[in-house]
Amino acid sequence: MSVKIRFLPDDISIDAEVGEPLLEVAERAGVFIPTGCLMGSCHACEVEIDGGMTICACITAVPPERSSLTINLYVDPTW
Repeated sequence: MSVKIRFLPDDISIDAEVGEPLLEVAERAGVFIPTGCLMGSCHACEVEIDGGMTICACITAVPPERSSLTINLYVDPTW
């Protein structure tokens, strides 16, 4: 099953497969998400998804229950 992933603020969209790691989806789309530990502990890869919930992109995959997902990238000035 394919899920439409939309990256903001640049408004880049790409189709992804359920279970595909978000960092891989971003890389295929040409979108840079900063990383640190790659284990979800440092929160360098934290992004905001639909409605304001934040997730660590390094440990998150494309969810099965969605047909689309918007990911808002923002820069943490303390990182």
